[in-house]
Parts: sequence; C-alpha cells; structure tokens
Amino acid sequence: MARVIMQAVVSVDGYIAYPDDTVGPLFDWYFNGDSEVSARASGWTFRVSRTSAEYVQPFWDAIKVTVIGRHLFDTTNGWDGKPAAGDELVVVTHRPLPEEWLADHPDAPFHTADSVEAGIALAKKLAGDGLVCVTAGDLGGQAFSAGLVDEVAMDVAPVVLGEGVRFFGSHAGTVLLDDPDQVVQGDRVLHLHYTVKR
Repeated sequence: MARVIMQAVVSVDGYIAYPDDTVGPLFDWYFNGDSEVSARASGWTFRVSRTSAEYVQPFWDAIKVTVIGRHLFDTTNGWDGKPAAGDELVVVTHRPLPEEWLADHPDAPFHTADSVEAGIALAKKLAGDGLVCVTAGDLGGQAFSAGLVDEVAMDVAPVVLGEGVRFFGSHAGTVLLDDPDQVVQGDRVLHLHYTVKR
C-alpha cells in the first residue's frame, strides 16, 4: 500500500515561501555543493552537499506520484508537463486544466481530482506500493487535517522569513508525530523525517 508523505523546504519559522510565492534563500542549498541530484521525470539537476545527496536522491527516486493544488500548478505552469518529482502528478482543482496547456502538453502524465480526499485516493491507486508526495502548504495542510498524511519530511533552511505560506497551511490543532527517524545535517539545510502517530 502506498505511503503518503507531506514534504517541502521550510524556513525555521515554518514558511515555505514568501506571500508572493517566491522562495528567497530557501533553495540556496540546492546549488551549494559538488554532488549532483536529479529528478527523473523533469530532468532537473541540482548540486548539493554529498550528505544531502545521499538523503535526497533516494527520496526523490522513491516518489511515484506527486499531489499538488491548482495554485501551485498555475504558479509553475504545470512544470511544462513534467512532474517535479515522481512519474505522475495529480492536481486537486475545481476547474479544468487550461485547454491551451493541455494542447501544448498532450502526453503530460497529469490527472485531476476535485477534492483532497479524491486526489490522495487517486494518487495512492496510481502509486501502487510506492510513495505519494503531497506538497506542503494549503493542500498539504488540508490532507494533514483530514488524517491522510502518514509521514512528514522537512528540509529546514537556516532562515527566518517572518511571513508567508505556512508549511501546514491552515491546519489548526495538535497532532503528535513520532520522534524523527532521520535527522541529516547538510550544508545550509537540515533534513528531518517524521512518522505521524496513529
């Protein structure tokens, strides 16, 4: 059965982007090392520290399906039809994807769902026994609040943004996590992995 993990790069004060969706120094660690990591579907490559590469590459390789919200789809132009991570992508949206985008990317392995619950269910079906990655922020917070997230992964950058898009979106309330089972110190980033207590 597929595992669902909520993941993002995050500031020390819990933000994944500024209010205008820019990331400022959050992604600096993607470019400060001498070890290459790559996302197979998009072909993107980054140069990170060896320690970060040993953590990030197996994680990215394990992702089968990514679930994002419509806002991220619009902000990134759907990554030009190539999932940032994984083989397939599910967009949770109440509106059809733009016809011109679909015409420009007829082979994009993208699917849509009209609710977080339906999106996670579809992603798990597509992933088989693989990993489903839900982007943090509003959509991830909704999935977390609904009890659909099994694990939380944070790449904590040593910066305080002060405002912006919260890692857990609008989630409110207490949820206990197990102690971190992975704590990896990279160069200008701390990789943390938790399992959600059930």
